[in-house]
Amino acid sequence: MKKILLVWGSQTGNTRNAAAMIAEEFGREALDIFEITDIALPRLLEYDSLIIGTSTWGAGELQDDWHRVYRGFDSLDFTGKTVAFFGLGDQLSYSDWYLDAMGTLHDKFVERGANVVGAWPADNYMCSASKALSHGVFVGLALDADNQEHLSGDRIRNWVATIKPHLV
Repeated sequence: MKKILLVWGSQTGNTRNAAAMIAEEFGREALDIFEITDIALPRLLEYDSLIIGTSTWGAGELQDDWHRVYRGFDSLDFTGKTVAFFGLGDQLSYSDWYLDAMGTLHDKFVERGANVVGAWPADNYMCSASKALSHGVFVGLALDADNQEHLSGDRIRNWVATIKPHLV
């Protein structure tokens, strides 16, 4: 059985809550779960598959916990690892940078050799730009706890159903 890690960074608790919902839907016993501040970066390489969660801050910046470790990814090789991303942001107030942090992390993991799964349709979102958009879809699950929290449960259920076969 493959080793799977769910890791996230959270300022306000929204990403932590989404991570808990994903873990519940996935099956907590199937995952190791850590905040990025609670795990040494080289330990990520011990896992076959990773689920990475972040929020976006300000004008598209990485969440603080991810920002602190971001440069450390340059020394890691994710070749052979399967990675899925989920991101949180406010698509109305920060329409020009919605989920940019998820796009930034995605690009770094791809640069370091990761195989990415879990693209998510960009339908029913109201952002004008995002580094997390590629060929008309988000590079991972797009969540908005500020404006579309009522959709999060269904989105998480559907997304986990699509990524699970690739991670186990």
